[in-house]
Amino acid sequence: MGEEEKVRIDKWLWAARFFKTRSMAAEAVTGGLVHVNASRVKPARSIQLGDELTIRRGVLEFVVIVRGLSEKRGPATVARELYEETPESIAAREKNKEELFLQRAATLIYGPVHRPNKRDRRQIRSFTRKARSE
Repeated sequence: MGEEEKVRIDKWLWAARFFKTRSMAAEAVTGGLVHVNASRVKPARSIQLGDELTIRRGVLEFVVIVRGLSEKRGPATVARELYEETPESIAAREKNKEELFLQRAATLIYGPVHRPNKRDRRQIRSFTRKARSE
């Protein structure tokens, strides 16, 4: 597509594989999870080459620059060529991923991952009885 051509943001987000369906992309844009050049937009907003998009998906935030336009969803390798993620965005996502990993690890170490079963309850009662008698 040429530089003069424009694509709806919901179609582009779907084609670039940020969202699984176009309706999910439109819902995210409507919900304020997608910003174009630091401003909130509607799903019908057209984007151009060079626009900066901020996309939030769950706890992840992507800051990308539009490098190609497409209305059709293709393979992931082709979709990856439609945008370029900023180095700051990559660093922030890696840091966020590391923090989430550490939080999960701490939960596994310090907290139970399941409810106590019969054996666990017996051990708890045994332990608390010993603690009371001392």
